[in-house]
Parts: sequence; C-alpha cells; structure tokens
Amino acid sequence: MFEPVIGIEVHVQLKTESKLFCPCSTRFDAPPNSNTCPVCLGLPGALPVLNKKAIEYGIKTSLALNCRVTESSRFDRKNYFYPDLSKNYQITQNAFPIGADGYIDVVVDGTERRVRIKRVHLEEDAGKSVHEGGTITGAAYSLEDYNRAGVPLLEIVSEPDIRSPKEAYEYLLMLRRILLYLGVSDCKMEEGSLRCDVNISIRPKGSDKFGTQVELKNLNSFRAVERSLEYEVRRQSDVVANGGEVVRETRHWDEASQVTVSMRLKERAEDYRYFPEPDLPKLKIEKAWVEEVKTTLPELPGARRMRFISDYELPQYDAALLTDTRELADYFEAAVREYDGSAKTVSNWIMGELLRLMNATGTEIGEVKVSPGDLADMLKMIDKGTISGKIAKTVFEEMFAEGKSPEVIVKEKGLVQIADEDELLRIVDQVIGENQEVADEIKAGKDKAIGFLVGQVMKLTRGRANPKMVNELLRQRLSQ
Repeated sequence: MFEPVIGIEVHVQLKTESKLFCPCSTRFDAPPNSNTCPVCLGLPGALPVLNKKAIEYGIKTSLALNCRVTESSRFDRKNYFYPDLSKNYQITQNAFPIGADGYIDVVVDGTERRVRIKRVHLEEDAGKSVHEGGTITGAAYSLEDYNRAGVPLLEIVSEPDIRSPKEAYEYLLMLRRILLYLGVSDCKMEEGSLRCDVNISIRPKGSDKFGTQVELKNLNSFRAVERSLEYEVRRQSDVVANGGEVVRETRHWDEASQVTVSMRLKERAEDYRYFPEPDLPKLKIEKAWVEEVKTTLPELPGARRMRFISDYELPQYDAALLTDTRELADYFEAAVREYDGSAKTVSNWIMGELLRLMNATGTEIGEVKVSPGDLADMLKMIDKGTISGKIAKTVFEEMFAEGKSPEVIVKEKGLVQIADEDELLRIVDQVIGENQEVADEIKAGKDKAIGFLVGQVMKLTRGRANPKMVNELLRQRLSQ
C-alpha cells in the first residue's frame, strides 16, 4: 500500500500597476511585445529599480501565511537559457526569501490538516511562449511575447506535507481564497496570474523515506492538479508494484487524454549558478513597516468561517461556502445586519436563489443588482405574510434581473398574499367541491392527501394564498 508525498510550487502574479523593476504596465490584454522597455528586455546598460508595492504585497502575503518575515533579504540572478527569458537570467530571491516557515490549515473530509509553507519569495516573470500548430511537445514553431517579462511574482513553496490529490486541491483552494482576501492578486488561472507546478513521489504507507520525485507541469486548473495527481499515483504505484523504478523526470499533463506524458529526464539537479544581483542593493525590511502592514490584514477566510459558525450558528457547509470570497461574506453580513430574523434564513437564500442565478448568468457578486438591504426587505415581507415563500422566488428573480426593490415588484405585479379569510373560504369550498373523492379520503384518515388540495388552492390563486391559512381552513371545512 503506497501513499503519495506531494509538494506544490505556486506562482502568483501580484496586482501591481507596473512591473517589478521598471514602469512598464502589467496589463494582460495588451498587443504582443507592447508593454516592454530596455529594463524588462535586458538590454545593455538598463538598470532595475525595485517596485515598493510588490515588497509590501510580499510582506502582507507572508504574514497571512503565518511566515516569518525576513528582516534582511536580497535578490539573486538565476542563470538559465530559455527562449522566453530575454536576459538569459531571472532576478529572484534564492538564499534570502521575503518570508519563510509558515503554514496553512485546510479541511479535508471534515479533518483539519496543516500544510507547512517552506518559503515565499519575489521574482520577475519570464515572457510567454505561444506554441503554434499544437502543444509544447508537438508545435510546429513558437512565438515569444515579452509583455509578461518582468511582471512581479510571488512564489509560494509548500513542504512535501500533502498526502492526497484531494488535499492538494483543498490546499490550492484555501491559498487562492487567502490571496483574494488580501487583494494582492486576481488569481485568474486563465490569464496566467496563478500557476502551479507539482512534485510527487510515492512510498510505502508508514515509511518516512521519500521516493523518486516527479515534477508535473501544464496544470491549468485546480481540478487538473487533482486529476493529474490521481493518475500519477496510479502510474507510479503500478511501476513499483511490477518491480520497476520510477524515473526522476518532468511530465506534461495532457488534459485531452487525461494522462501525464514524459517531457524530459532530470538525472541531476539543475545548476542555475545563482549569485547576488549586482544592480540591486540588499533589501532591509524594518519591523515598523511589517507592523504597519500587519494592521492592514483583513479577517482571513479560515477565521471568518469559524466566526460564522460560532456567531451566526451556521453549519460548517454554509460557513465554508459563504466565506469562499471576501465579497460574498461581506454581502451575507450586510444582509444579516439589515434583517431582524435568522441568519440561517439569509444563508439559505444566498446559497440557494442568489448563487443559482449568479451561476446561470455568469454574474460575479460585485455585479449583483440585489442589494443586501433589498434581500432583507424581501425576507421581512415573507415574515409579515405580505408574500409567500413561493411568490418570493418570483419576486427575487425580478429583483436580480431588474434591480428593483421587492416592494415595487410586488405592487407592480399584484403579488400581495391573499390573507382574507372570507375570500380564501370561497376558494377552499370550490376546491373541495371539485375534488370530492380526495376530500372523502382525507375524512377517512388519509391525511397526506390534504397537500393535493392545498396545491389546488395555490394554483387557483397563482401562489398568492397564505399556505398556513389554506391548510387550517381546509381542515376546518373537512372536519365539519
């Protein structure tokens, strides 16, 4: 019986307006090679100037990941040749990362697991290779776009603490949530602002020795990470079980065929010939600055989830879903403040109707036309008996589409709930008369059949009848 040993390296593009060492824009959709200058292209005589906002974001992220912030850091040159690296070296932090020795707690199948963070360091991004005529392993040729060259990245490296593909998925989800709460990155994988490489080996369960490590690349979604790891665990287990040896290599995830494909062997560790960046001074991070940045940290998703459980008495599932993004959690709390009733009622409507309509229309929470106050007002109308829960769903759909208040919609469409006893009695008598056989069954003791008669009354009133009153009036008539 084998267990996987997994470590993940995540590259996060920081949400700064300019690049790490020059004033070029970091805009994603600019024409190829338009956001470049002598500095990010590495032309002779061009000198880098460090972006202070990127350092601030590095400190902020390190603190949120429970890391120790390094007081004295420096940048190094990582030397290697690749077409998308115009300078033939990358400016990074090797010996002295900005943050180290942190951790993230994740919940997997109801069990909390701690994944240690080895290091958080700043570096500049390389350019982008555009492979024409196929994938990287089968392209006819490649083109280079250096717009991304020099964009500030944070590399977040975990220890090999992850023990299953699902745990890797949950770790990445939690890391992404934290980064979005901090506002340091938009984390859009489709635009390359969050990328990850995975290292995996297997070993006999209970062993403390590591197996041969394989690196996985071309992971364009968190589900791709999970699926590639599931495949690689099976592949490596089959190799060892059949008497073979796992080869140390880099493998490419093929999404179409759902398999990993060998790209290149790694017979020895790469020698990048690191040395201190001669064009940048040592970086001194004063404690006062770290303390100042600490005051800007928001309540992070893990802490907010626990508070939602304790303060609002929400189930674990509700709390986890509502704290998935900072904006959704803010929306929920604003609605609870406006509503006098149960927080669980607010949660149900957000998780049910609001998220359903958002998913159906591809709407982000910041684009939703229903304000938290309008949602609270609609819930109050249900509590007062002005509208029924069923009518409320129709009202809410109109609120979502048009941005109108619930009061306006109810008035315009004549949706006020019928609570007049004489009017309801007339309709109840009509329904009993038209469904005498069902009425006789109820009188004979088949109480569940009353639901059919309630449904008929609701149908005749187009859902406007007060269901509680209808039920009571039907029982009253049928008992006579």
